[in-house]
Amino acid sequence: MNWFPVWRKKTALPEGGVIAPDETLPAGPTLILGLQHAVAMFGATVLMPLLMGLDPNLSILMSGIGTLLFFVITRGRVPAYLGSSASFVGVVIAVTGFTGQGLNPHLGLALGGIIACGAVYAVIGLIVMKTGAGWIEKLMPPAVTGAVVMAIGLNLAPVAIHSVSGSGFDSWVAVITVVCIGLVAVFTRGIVQRLLLLTGLCLAWAIYALLTNGLGLGKPVDFSALASAPWFGLPATTAPVFNLQAMIMIAPVAIILVAENLGHLKAVAGMTGNDMTPWTGRAFFADGLATLLSGAVGGCGVTTYAENIGVMAITKVYSTLAFVAAAVIALLLGFSPKFGALIHTIPAPVIGGASVVVFGLIAVSGARIWVQHQVDLSRNNHLIMVAVTLVLGAGNFSLNIGSFTLSGIGTATFGAILLNAFLSYPRKKTGQDTSLPGRAR
Repeated sequence: MNWFPVWRKKTALPEGGVIAPDETLPAGPTLILGLQHAVAMFGATVLMPLLMGLDPNLSILMSGIGTLLFFVITRGRVPAYLGSSASFVGVVIAVTGFTGQGLNPHLGLALGGIIACGAVYAVIGLIVMKTGAGWIEKLMPPAVTGAVVMAIGLNLAPVAIHSVSGSGFDSWVAVITVVCIGLVAVFTRGIVQRLLLLTGLCLAWAIYALLTNGLGLGKPVDFSALASAPWFGLPATTAPVFNLQAMIMIAPVAIILVAENLGHLKAVAGMTGNDMTPWTGRAFFADGLATLLSGAVGGCGVTTYAENIGVMAITKVYSTLAFVAAAVIALLLGFSPKFGALIHTIPAPVIGGASVVVFGLIAVSGARIWVQHQVDLSRNNHLIMVAVTLVLGAGNFSLNIGSFTLSGIGTATFGAILLNAFLSYPRKKTGQDTSLPGRAR
């Protein structure tokens, strides 16, 4: 069996048909599709590093490298783009105390944790390659993953509000940013709607520049760094710092990445009709290794992107070569300091307003997991696990264990897994009904 498939070339998209992962269009359409995938991942892949104080230029570059690595390790069988993961935002902010403006002064601490997370994730992938993924689904059913994802979003809420409360002007700019993103999300269509974060942020940015540079109402946007930045150059790297407490706080994010990747594989299998189960372990290992490498140089941890699933669903093109083209485009952007300087001109209150939306979307995505998998919250075991998990995460409940502290996201994650296993045990063994009294069964 060849390492890569022998891609069958199609001259055009069949009427009402699809381009399978092991098929491809000619070079021109493939590059255009790659550009569309790159644009789809762009908004979140840029915004997440900004929220954590990482270099977005480097994160874009490492997302391209990670996608190519994923392509090679999965032997070109799994269509996916690896972009910056929102799951790291809460723990990175908690570990470093980042205030939301500029580069993170304690970035090294976060990088050591991202490396630890990538290593744990890669080991999980190796185990799944040997044993299969059944135990993963039993350990982290949708009730657990939905609760943990929602807890992460709620844990970030105070950070978002604090970042836009510096002045009355900043607060109103944040409101304008939220409104802009909402208008784009509701009243636009097509690719513009899919880029709602990026488009709304740019619109709010233009309004901010008009209010400050034009009307003098606040701190003006400074374009001097953009003018002096070269078009091409190597992004700056940062050395990781391996602090045990930081590593223990960030490493559990691997659990969320596993759930995201598993959901991605199921979605692709449903759309293409191809069984992706044989590639589950390789996909986990590749994603973990890409996260490890990204953290080693100063980039963000990466994950498979729902935005790119949306592009595939619309175009009906699942060719893995389109993601190679997207990765190459990301590499080119990553080697442009002028591109990075442009990103850094985005005002802090605009970033803060976007973070309000992003963190809220993270919380809502947890609820969406419950809805998609029809999780029954009338059952006591689910209800108690979810209730405790959300309060632990939102309240940032911490536990001192020896010389280190497990923060709210860590306690919520491990608490959800342990509570689910413990509270589900009686029902699995005895068949007892754990629904709330008076609720529909």
